[in-house]
Amino acid sequence: MELLVINNLASGFQDGLVYDYLRQVAADGDRIEMRCTDGTTPIESLLDDAGSFDAVVAAGGDGTIATVAYRLADTGIPILPFPAGTGNLLATNLDEPLEPHALALITRQMRTLDFDLGQIRCGGGTFGFCIMAGAGYDATIMHDAQPAKRTLGPFAYFQAALANAAPQVSRIELDIDGRTVCSEGLGVLLVNFPRIQFEIPLTHGTDARDGALEVAVLKAENAFGLIPALVAGIMDRDGEHPGRSEAVDIYRGREVQVRADPPFQIQYDGETPGCATPFAAAVLPRAARFIVSEDTYKRISG
Repeated sequence: MELLVINNLASGFQDGLVYDYLRQVAADGDRIEMRCTDGTTPIESLLDDAGSFDAVVAAGGDGTIATVAYRLADTGIPILPFPAGTGNLLATNLDEPLEPHALALITRQMRTLDFDLGQIRCGGGTFGFCIMAGAGYDATIMHDAQPAKRTLGPFAYFQAALANAAPQVSRIELDIDGRTVCSEGLGVLLVNFPRIQFEIPLTHGTDARDGALEVAVLKAENAFGLIPALVAGIMDRDGEHPGRSEAVDIYRGREVQVRADPPFQIQYDGETPGCATPFAAAVLPRAARFIVSEDTYKRISG
C-alpha cells in the first residue's frame, strides 16, 4: 500500500494520534509519506501528485478534510477522513471510528463510498465543504469559538453562541434552482451532512449522496428563538422526527445564491475565509470518495 498523509499540525488538541495510526497501519513493503502544514503551506500544494498513491489520509479538522476532498474532487482517489480536529463532524456523520487501530483497519480494508461535496464562491475565492456552509449567526459562532477550541473542545461553540445571544437580523434573498425566496432571519445554512455537535441532526432526511443541498433559513429574532429547533433535533435522535418549528424554514436545491442586507459573514466546515454575502453555492454530485467502515458501508450502500 502507498499512502499519502496530509497532517495539519495546527488542528485539534495536537495529541499525536496520527503517529499512533502510522504505526498501526504500516506493513512490510508499504510506502507511507507524510506531508505537514501548520497553515503556512497551503494544503492544496501538498496534493499535486496524490494520484500516484493508493489513498490520501487527511489528518486534521473538518476544514482540513474539506480542503483535501475539494482539491481531489472527481478524481476517484480514496480519502480517509482522519479525525484530528475539535468537532470532527464528518466522522460523526459517517459513524467512523476515532481510535487509531480501528482507522488503520478500515484503511487496509479500503471500502469506499462516493459522497456529494458543496462548493461556494465568495469574495473572489472558491471553497469546498463536506458538511455545511453558512452565513450569519453560525459564521459568527465559528469565528468566536476559535480561541477556545483547544481548551474547551466542542463546548467552545456553545460558549460562543451564548456570547452572541442577540445576533444580527438581516433581510435574506435566496435563488434556489431559479426560484426566489425572501425572508428575514439570523442566517442561512447549506447542509450536506446534517449532524452537528453532540450528534444533533440539524435537518432530517438529508442525504449526502442525492445530488442536492438542504437550505435552512434561521428565521428566529434571537438565539433563544432557535431553542425549539434544537430540541427538535435532539428528538430526531430518538426517531421521532418532529418539525423544526417556525424558527427554521428548509428548502432544497442544487444551485443556490444568497444575498443579505445587512451582509452576513460566511463559514464553511468551521472555516471563516473573511468574506461576506452575496455568495453562490452548488453541489458537486458524488465528487468525494471516502474510506468508510464496514458498518457504514452496509448502512449506506444497502
